[in-house]
Amino acid sequence: MLKKPVKKLNYSKGLQMNLEIFQADYHNEKHARDLMHLLSVYALDPMGGGEDLSDYAKENLIKQLRKSNSVFSVLSYIDGKPVGLINAIVGFSTFAAKPLVNLHDIVVLDGYRGKKISQKMILKAEEIAKTKGCCKLTLEVLEGNKLAQLAYEKAGFSGYELDPEMGKAVFWQKKIEG
Repeated sequence: MLKKPVKKLNYSKGLQMNLEIFQADYHNEKHARDLMHLLSVYALDPMGGGEDLSDYAKENLIKQLRKSNSVFSVLSYIDGKPVGLINAIVGFSTFAAKPLVNLHDIVVLDGYRGKKISQKMILKAEEIAKTKGCCKLTLEVLEGNKLAQLAYEKAGFSGYELDPEMGKAVFWQKKIEG
């Protein structure tokens, strides 16, 4: 597990809090429990769809993550309390002929947003991606999530386009039932 040293965050009231950011160990029960909690909070948020995780996801996600070599997660804690999560999926860029990492879920609990936690977690994910020989990071963000967009821009992300005349890429989905 790649661990980042504890950092002190200064808050406006003069309080200092310890921030830890590291790669989750899916076999560590605390990490697994905290990951599921953070993901459930995110799922319930309007930016995560507003519905809790399915019973199937709750029962199977950690088991499936443990089996996969193409995913990793980054957790952040303040004073031992879980406050942030990134679930990342390793994919492949055919144009670069190298792996890439999609930051699939990025979660910072309400009350901890605006403190650059997501940017620090993204730096950790980038560090992990570099160890895997990846050529880039990708992510999706809702058009109305302006706060997240601002954080991602500060972390170096921008809209994806190959030719400005063709416009920016649009993320689409088609659900497969069954």
